[in-house]
Amino acid sequence: MAGMRPQERLWIFPKVNRPVFLVSALLIVAFIVFGAIFSDFANTVFTGVQGWLTGYLGWAMIVLVNALLVFVVFLALGPFGDVRLGRSDESPEYSLFSWTSMLFSAGIGIGLIYWGVAEPMYHFFAPPNAEPETVAAAQEAMAISFMHWGFHAWAIYAVVALALAYFHFRKGLPLAIRSALFPLIGDRIYGRWGDLVDIIAVFGTMFGIVTSLGLGAIQVNTGLTQLFGVPEHVSVQIAIIAAITAMATISVVAGLDGGIKRLSNINIVLTLLFLAFMVIVGPTLFIFDSFVGNYGYYISRLIPLGTWSESWRAGNEAGDWQNSWTIFYWAWWISWAPFVGVFVARISRGRTVREFIVGVMLLPCTIMFFWFTAFGGTAISISLTGDPALIDATRENYANTMFVLLGYFPYSGVASLFATVLIVMWFVTSSDSGSFVIDMLTAGGDPNPPKIQRIFWAVSEGAVASVLLLAGGLGALQAAAVIAGFPFAVVLCLIAWGLMRALRWDDLMVHRHRQRFRSDAEAEHNMGTEAHDAYAELPSAGEPDTPPPSSAVPAE
Repeated sequence: MAGMRPQERLWIFPKVNRPVFLVSALLIVAFIVFGAIFSDFANTVFTGVQGWLTGYLGWAMIVLVNALLVFVVFLALGPFGDVRLGRSDESPEYSLFSWTSMLFSAGIGIGLIYWGVAEPMYHFFAPPNAEPETVAAAQEAMAISFMHWGFHAWAIYAVVALALAYFHFRKGLPLAIRSALFPLIGDRIYGRWGDLVDIIAVFGTMFGIVTSLGLGAIQVNTGLTQLFGVPEHVSVQIAIIAAITAMATISVVAGLDGGIKRLSNINIVLTLLFLAFMVIVGPTLFIFDSFVGNYGYYISRLIPLGTWSESWRAGNEAGDWQNSWTIFYWAWWISWAPFVGVFVARISRGRTVREFIVGVMLLPCTIMFFWFTAFGGTAISISLTGDPALIDATRENYANTMFVLLGYFPYSGVASLFATVLIVMWFVTSSDSGSFVIDMLTAGGDPNPPKIQRIFWAVSEGAVASVLLLAGGLGALQAAAVIAGFPFAVVLCLIAWGLMRALRWDDLMVHRHRQRFRSDAEAEHNMGTEAHDAYAELPSAGEPDTPPPSSAVPAE
């Protein structure tokens, strides 16, 4: 398209958007050097910035995430749901199983295994509002866990992914974050403003992913300690990151279909097998009963929990719990949004807006809710009998809680080994998908970036994760996710605004509008808003099912 910044060669990298690639790479290299040389000071800086952001802007994050959830529900149920991401006669590019597998692998990753037992257990013995270690605390613990991993989180993903898929497959724009702002700034997306947006997206993607990689390394180390007596130490965790990064590099070089898709399918099968194991050896009837109850209680508490803040807590306690959990999660999901958004958009060609939103919102969420019920709910049920082991394990080390739970059931050694292998697989799929997406962003939206660039970003992710572990472990990882998430939150607002403007003037919407009037002149008179000149120049990949006799009115 006219005005697009051309891909250029930069040293050994054959196809890059030079400003985005250079600035992103320099920022990340500077971060690696700063964190490695001044690790203690870096940890102080990271946690200090995190504290300021969550303390003063946490309320804005809560408002934004709830607004995005309302927005995606409106898109799914409203008139825009029939718009197809591509030509009107296109079929989905991937089967429902492969699509769901890649959704799940990209959008969740290692965090589900790390927090699947630890988070419900923590909210059980330290709930924000209920009496600790009671049935009421158990209910609240499951509802809070569902909220942090449920509809609010996936609404963030859905908005970014839907906007990118629409502008790429429907309008022919590059598969880059900047494309979602075309209705707002027109051809300036190909200039400095577009470069800035993509740099923010790369920064957020990098630190969102490496947070998960760091958590994964910690838990793999814990699993190896349980199985083989390997010491728990940051040097071991860095060695784990190096080994897994090498595996992820091989996968990302193989490409989307050859590596990432295949690993995602394997991953979802292994995940379901692990889940089935817990359902069979665990309290089967309780798991199914509590899943129904937990799901219903979560839905009934969706608005109160989603909008709750700690403003009425006294003294220094005000905001502490929410900043450490809810605000951290919202920022973490937002930092993941560029990565997941680009990746999910890339695999969603041919689906309607309604199919896309229903699939993205319901399928992964339901699987995750059942996972939290099977593992976290089972752990809470054991603790309600008076057994303190799981509570003590959670207080001591989040990463160990899953393995302590497995010790209550038959074949615990085999199950722990399987869990460790599963964490490694999640590790690989998160890293290779993230590297692929970052390379697309730094290559100007190229959906098939060169292999040498994929390798560079895969190695960079491993290096950043290692530095964060050196700089402060879990605290530094959480701080990095929060710091990366807040700047992209501003971009998210603009993306939602641009998507809404674009959908109002989609070919299908214009066609339906014109059918309500007796003549073209009458239809033109009642359009209400002049079409945006820049947007009117966009090509259209889709046509209305029954085109009107005259040419379509340009989209805004």
